[in-house]
Amino acid sequence: MMTDLRSLIAHWERRQRIIHVTNEVDPDFELAAIVKSGKGKQPFWFEKVKGYGVPMISGLGGDRGMLAESMGIPEPELVPKLIDAIVRPLPTHRVERAPVQENVITGNIRLDERFPICKYHRDDSGRYLVSGVLVVKERNGTKRYTSIRRMQYLGGNRSSILISSPELFRQYSEYEKHGEPMEVAVMFGVVPAVILASQISTHLFHCDKLDVAGRLLGESLPVVPCRTVDLEVLAEAEVVLEGRMLPHLREMEGPFGELGGYYGDATMQPVIEFTAVTHRNGPIWQTIYPSGHEEHLPMALAREAVLLSTVRQVVPEVREVYVTAGGVGRYHAVIQIEKKSEGDAKQALLAAFASDKDLKHAVVVNEDVDIRDPLDVEWAIATRVQADLDVFVVPGAKGSPLEPSHQMRGVSAKMGIDATYPLREAEAFRRTSVGVPEGFDVSRFL
Repeated sequence: MMTDLRSLIAHWERRQRIIHVTNEVDPDFELAAIVKSGKGKQPFWFEKVKGYGVPMISGLGGDRGMLAESMGIPEPELVPKLIDAIVRPLPTHRVERAPVQENVITGNIRLDERFPICKYHRDDSGRYLVSGVLVVKERNGTKRYTSIRRMQYLGGNRSSILISSPELFRQYSEYEKHGEPMEVAVMFGVVPAVILASQISTHLFHCDKLDVAGRLLGESLPVVPCRTVDLEVLAEAEVVLEGRMLPHLREMEGPFGELGGYYGDATMQPVIEFTAVTHRNGPIWQTIYPSGHEEHLPMALAREAVLLSTVRQVVPEVREVYVTAGGVGRYHAVIQIEKKSEGDAKQALLAAFASDKDLKHAVVVNEDVDIRDPLDVEWAIATRVQADLDVFVVPGAKGSPLEPSHQMRGVSAKMGIDATYPLREAEAFRRTSVGVPEGFDVSRFL
């Protein structure tokens, strides 16, 4: 099983899936432009980053098929496997020596002298670290929490950090209330399963996300104690930054090009002071293009797991759910059901909106519609929907603070579309098909 970045890179190299960029690339804009061209689905290996001696990798986790293969499972099993991993997490195990601590640097830390910190968008307020998996724990030490947080580099050993997560904000506030710094570690160079697991909601699922990643990979992941903070990190990560989120200190953060393709506002955010950098020999630096598929897909899969579980409680005949890429991995969903009675579709829509405040628009279709094909979904809407009967709007609901039309009013409207046909008229909605024999393969003739 490929539990570390190097074994996964070797796997994709053997399959010739990685594009090697051999020309020198500037970390300001040029690198981001190349990664964006692959939409987060294409792995790029940057051999020469201007001003640095470390290579960079990007684009390993934005394609559903590649993500599934990285965990050794079929693509249709992604969401069921994630649900199983949440229900049956596989605990990490502690080791005392680890590749990620082959090199330990403390004192006089200047991050930008060691690793390329990129500038992604023209109007970003500075250079950002965007792919690190943050590790923290409750003040009482009982719960480990991981997530991905953007960090604006402030120079030297400092960065700001956007803590938009209510849970992380609550945890940090508890430290700050006692005048204490919150210890943090940030892991770079990890496999897609770790990033996927970091996106599940521990508010809903009370489990350790690194344990969930272990179950996804089918192997208990080794962790090692940090050198300057009381936290554990993945032993096979490429780079770890250790430090403390300082109490009662804020710096201006943003604007920054957000997941929805717009610039987020500039706000005052906490500051991290890094106390150590540890890394493997010959470290591989990693980035994710903000608002690309590599950012959207893990969020979408985590939401699909919640959506499927929630809808299934009220409509057991739900077949599959899909949180779309066009809806930036959180705002749009398509739900496929085996309709048994009138009202099933609208019940599924109500459950969907209850499952996730960020969800704005949802469509329910019959089992003959391919929910991953936008043309097929649009066809169902075009031929099976009468707006006065099949569309409803819930005004003034909670929405996503990262979505600018929500920010205009502080609330969002939810729209549900029932694109299923009436059961009593099923014959009128029978799809055409070509009458070839079973097993006919058109490719033999082309």
